[in-house]
Amino acid sequence: MCLALNFSFSQNNQETLLEVDGEAISAAEFIRVYKKNLDLVQDESQKNIDGYLKLFTEYQLKLKEAKRLKLDEEASYQREFKRYKKQLIKNYISDNEATDALVKEAYERSNIDLNASHILVLLKSNAKDTINAYNQVLALRKRALKEGFDNLKPLHNGKTIFVEDLGYFSAFKMVYDFESAAFNTPKGEISMPFRTQFGYHVVKVNDRRPSRGTLTAAHIMVSLKSKDSLIDPEERINTIYKKLQQGESFESLAKQFSDDKNSANKGGKLAPFKSGQLSSTEFEDAAFGLEHDGDITAPFKSAFGWHIVKRIDLQPVPSFEDSKSKLELQVKRDTRSKLIDEAMVEKLKSKYEITYNDEAKAYFIGLLNEDYYKRSWELPKDFKANTMLFKINKTVFTYGDFGTHLKTAERRYSGKNIDFSEIVDKEFHSFFKSTILQYREDNLEVENEEYAHILKEYRDGLLLFDLMEQEVWNKAAKDTTGLEEFYEKNKANYQWGDRVEVVIASSADQGHMKKIRKLMKKEKSQAAIKAKINTDEEQNVMFTIGTYPVTDPLLPSNFKAKEGVSKVYENHDAFHVIDVKSVLPAGQKSLEEAKGNVINDYQTEIELNWLNQLYERYNITVNEATLQAVKAQLEN
Repeated sequence: MCLALNFSFSQNNQETLLEVDGEAISAAEFIRVYKKNLDLVQDESQKNIDGYLKLFTEYQLKLKEAKRLKLDEEASYQREFKRYKKQLIKNYISDNEATDALVKEAYERSNIDLNASHILVLLKSNAKDTINAYNQVLALRKRALKEGFDNLKPLHNGKTIFVEDLGYFSAFKMVYDFESAAFNTPKGEISMPFRTQFGYHVVKVNDRRPSRGTLTAAHIMVSLKSKDSLIDPEERINTIYKKLQQGESFESLAKQFSDDKNSANKGGKLAPFKSGQLSSTEFEDAAFGLEHDGDITAPFKSAFGWHIVKRIDLQPVPSFEDSKSKLELQVKRDTRSKLIDEAMVEKLKSKYEITYNDEAKAYFIGLLNEDYYKRSWELPKDFKANTMLFKINKTVFTYGDFGTHLKTAERRYSGKNIDFSEIVDKEFHSFFKSTILQYREDNLEVENEEYAHILKEYRDGLLLFDLMEQEVWNKAAKDTTGLEEFYEKNKANYQWGDRVEVVIASSADQGHMKKIRKLMKKEKSQAAIKAKINTDEEQNVMFTIGTYPVTDPLLPSNFKAKEGVSKVYENHDAFHVIDVKSVLPAGQKSLEEAKGNVINDYQTEIELNWLNQLYERYNITVNEATLQAVKAQLEN
């Protein structure tokens, strides 16, 4: 019986499962969303179909309310949605063959680090005379071949002529035209002049080397802007380096003393990085200069502070298959996308039924006159605006559409003496290209189901964000009276835990720690203890001062919060004595101290009350027979 029900249901999965105020939502839509989100749901109760139907229903209620409030008509919403749609659609309108070729080329180039220098004669994109710039850069090339590139550097003025060393770069670091010219030039040679958006260049390739790969490293950093004015960053990093040389654990020292809090708790470990990816060449060169896993650098300085780096792992450039998806995204965001667009236009010409007016170009050539070069050209009074220019499927584009395009384009030809037939050919191609690509975009929701689903999810998600901000989040943050009343009713939930104000002495040697503890109990100063325990050759003790929750990972897990000098604790592969200056006991947080948590909890209460109002406002009907069929399909 269940099998028969599933078979019957699958034949008509557009049956209505739910109606919200008369608006039907199909079972197919519910099943699609349920399956897509199943792995993202952490609450097991929400994996239950009835539980998920409740969430789905409330989602639909909120959408209904957002549209009732006309949030989808707000200019800010329309602007943000249009921006996202423009970004998303790039993934669906590309030519796959052209994309694949560019991705493969990018992968091959990403395996190489290229060191180059260039000469640029700056040229505005609308410059009238390009011959002089070309001849100028050609003459400079000849001089570079004869005199040497370095001898031309005094000609660099940073305004019209640039003579620069560019260092090492790989794919996607330069504009595509420049990148291609550089990668197509043999090592030691200077290219012929080529044009980019900046002007005319020649490029000299100084070196080619295999990519350095991807490095995983850890570091200990002492900031140049320490909160403790008594700390000398260079002295502190050298102290840490001595401890490393004495055999103490890099990871332990990073946890105790590194000022890079993002990596300290992970023993200083950084996310993997490639050459050219970080904003510090000093750091990169030092890190990539390590020869073996486990090697560490001597202390060195960057713009951010003093560092010691440990090499953990070095991976070569990944395989093409492993890199492909990431490279595809980069290609589509790069100037390479223009090549993909041209390939797509050719495919769309074959896909759509296109009808051209063969008389159109001649007609527009006849309309142009000298005024076009002066940006004063106007369409004649007897202009045939409604005549068909071309047709894509059943959509007609007219002379009027192209006339507007020509009028807009005339600024590009100001002061130029280009043949009218050349102008019309070029602008017709530009207009047709933009039109057919726009036609594809406008009809993509009908042509591509996956794109339609993703776009709908974002459209609805953005709408719900604006709704929640207006009805819940802002109300919780701005309703000061309501917030105070909520805090008073629930203040028992907002308590401080125990905190301690401490001086922590740390050493890798338990024997030293016992001596240090005796000195601390005698109330010896930190300077006196350092003078007693440390030597020029050995760094045996370091101090850390601050106020911390007793649960802070800096403190041992079995730490007892009691004023005075503690016993010797072992934590993070080292030994510590903690001088507790004061214990700040648990107690009531004020509203100001707990405000973030209070606002979050108040938001939850507001949302629950608001949802109850929505249930009352809108009529909800569930088709029980369809629901049972949905359950039978999803539970088997």
